[in-house]
Amino acid sequence: MQGQMTTTIITFVLIILIFYFLIIRPQKKRDKETKAMLAAMKKGDRVVTIGGIHGTIITVKDQTVVVKVDDAARIEFSKSAISTVTSKDAAKTAPKKTEEKAEEKKAEEKGGEAGSIGVDSASDKKDE
Repeated sequence: MQGQMTTTIITFVLIILIFYFLIIRPQKKRDKETKAMLAAMKKGDRVVTIGGIHGTIITVKDQTVVVKVDDAARIEFSKSAISTVTSKDAAKTAPKKTEEKAEEKKAEEKGGEAGSIGVDSASDKKDE
Protein backbone atom coordinates (compact mmCIF):
# COMPACT_ATOMS: atom_id res chain seq x y z
CA MET A 1 0.00 0.00 0.00
CA GLN A 2 2.77 2.43 0.95
CA GLY A 3 4.76 1.68 -2.25
CA GLN A 4 1.74 2.36 -4.46
CA MET A 5 1.12 5.71 -2.77
CA THR A 6 4.75 6.77 -3.29
CA THR A 7 4.67 5.84 -6.98
CA THR A 8 1.42 7.75 -7.47
CA ILE A 9 2.82 10.87 -5.81
CA ILE A 10 6.05 10.68 -7.86
CA THR A 11 3.97 10.28 -11.05
CA PHE A 12 1.86 13.35 -10.25
CA VAL A 13 4.95 15.41 -9.41
CA LEU A 14 6.55 14.41 -12.73
CA ILE A 15 3.38 15.34 -14.64
CA ILE A 16 3.26 18.74 -12.92
CA LEU A 17 6.94 19.35 -13.74
CA ILE A 18 6.38 18.41 -17.39
CA PHE A 19 3.42 20.79 -17.62
CA TYR A 20 5.44 23.55 -16.00
CA PHE A 21 8.43 23.25 -18.33
CA LEU A 22 6.48 22.57 -21.54
CA ILE A 23 3.45 24.86 -21.13
CA ILE A 24 3.48 27.31 -18.23
CA ARG A 25 7.10 28.55 -18.36
CA PRO A 26 7.22 29.21 -22.15
CA GLN A 27 3.86 31.02 -21.97
CA LYS A 28 5.10 33.29 -19.18
CA LYS A 29 8.25 34.04 -21.19
CA ARG A 30 6.18 34.88 -24.30
CA ASP A 31 3.89 37.14 -22.25
CA LYS A 32 6.91 38.95 -20.77
CA GLU A 33 8.42 39.52 -24.26
CA THR A 34 5.09 40.79 -25.62
CA LYS A 35 4.67 43.17 -22.69
CA ALA A 36 8.19 44.54 -23.23
CA MET A 37 7.55 44.94 -26.98
CA LEU A 38 4.32 46.87 -26.37
CA ALA A 39 5.99 49.08 -23.77
CA ALA A 40 8.83 49.93 -26.20
CA MET A 41 6.53 51.08 -29.03
CA LYS A 42 7.27 54.59 -30.25
CA LYS A 43 6.26 56.99 -32.99
CA GLY A 44 7.50 55.90 -36.41
CA ASP A 45 7.64 52.16 -35.68
CA ARG A 46 6.07 49.85 -38.26
CA VAL A 47 3.46 47.51 -36.78
CA VAL A 48 1.24 44.61 -37.77
CA THR A 49 -2.03 44.10 -35.90
CA ILE A 50 -3.53 40.76 -34.97
CA GLY A 51 -5.96 41.33 -37.85
CA GLY A 52 -3.09 41.67 -40.33
CA ILE A 53 -3.23 45.44 -40.85
CA HIS A 54 0.19 46.97 -41.56
CA GLY A 55 0.95 50.58 -40.69
CA THR A 56 3.15 53.14 -38.99
CA ILE A 57 2.58 54.43 -35.46
CA ILE A 58 1.62 58.12 -35.36
CA THR A 59 0.71 58.51 -31.67
CA VAL A 60 1.22 56.31 -28.61
CA LYS A 61 -1.27 56.77 -25.75
CA ASP A 62 -1.68 54.92 -22.45
CA GLN A 63 -3.91 52.09 -23.72
CA THR A 64 -4.06 52.77 -27.47
CA VAL A 65 -1.94 53.63 -30.50
CA VAL A 66 -2.91 55.57 -33.62
CA VAL A 67 -1.66 53.80 -36.74
CA LYS A 68 -1.31 55.44 -40.15
CA VAL A 69 -2.43 52.82 -42.65
CA ASP A 70 -2.59 54.94 -45.80
CA ASP A 71 -1.90 58.58 -46.67
CA ALA A 72 -5.32 59.64 -45.34
CA ALA A 73 -6.32 56.66 -43.16
CA ARG A 74 -5.48 56.63 -39.46
CA ILE A 75 -6.89 53.97 -37.15
CA GLU A 76 -6.75 53.79 -33.36
CA PHE A 77 -5.99 50.33 -31.93
CA SER A 78 -5.68 48.93 -28.44
CA LYS A 79 -2.07 48.16 -27.63
CA SER A 80 -3.07 44.55 -27.10
CA ALA A 81 -4.16 44.38 -30.78
CA ILE A 82 -0.56 44.85 -31.98
CA SER A 83 1.12 41.54 -32.79
CA THR A 84 4.46 42.67 -34.26
CA VAL A 85 6.52 45.85 -33.92
CA THR A 86 9.32 46.64 -36.35
CA SER A 87 11.39 49.73 -35.73
CA LYS A 88 11.75 52.18 -38.59
CA ASP A 89 15.50 51.44 -38.75
CA ALA A 90 14.88 47.74 -39.36
CA ALA A 91 12.31 48.55 -42.06
CA LYS A 92 14.94 50.52 -43.99
CA THR A 93 17.59 47.79 -43.82
CA ALA A 94 15.32 44.80 -44.51
CA PRO A 95 14.80 45.44 -48.24
CA LYS A 96 18.55 45.78 -48.78
CA LYS A 97 19.15 42.38 -47.23
CA THR A 98 16.44 40.86 -49.39
CA GLU A 99 17.97 42.40 -52.51
CA GLU A 100 21.42 41.11 -51.56
CA LYS A 101 20.04 37.60 -51.03
CA ALA A 102 18.29 37.72 -54.41
CA GLU A 103 21.54 38.79 -56.10
CA GLU A 104 23.46 35.99 -54.35
CA LYS A 105 20.83 33.47 -55.45
CA LYS A 106 21.09 34.66 -59.06
CA ALA A 107 24.87 34.37 -58.91
CA GLU A 108 24.58 30.81 -57.59
CA GLU A 109 22.10 29.93 -60.34
CA LYS A 110 24.44 31.35 -63.00
CA GLY A 111 27.33 29.33 -61.59
CA GLY A 112 25.22 26.15 -61.49
CA GLU A 113 24.11 26.50 -65.12
CA ALA A 114 27.57 25.68 -66.51
CA GLY A 115 27.28 22.04 -65.47
CA SER A 116 23.73 21.48 -66.71
CA ILE A 117 22.93 21.22 -70.38
CA GLY A 118 19.46 21.69 -71.90
CA VAL A 119 17.66 22.56 -68.65
CA ASP A 120 15.52 25.70 -68.85
CA SER A 121 13.76 27.06 -65.80
CA ALA A 122 11.20 29.82 -65.45
CA SER A 123 13.73 32.10 -63.74
CA ASP A 124 16.15 31.76 -66.66
CA LYS A 125 13.41 32.83 -69.08
CA LYS A 126 12.65 35.91 -66.93
CA ASP A 127 16.30 37.00 -67.00
CA GLU A 128 16.37 36.95 -70.81
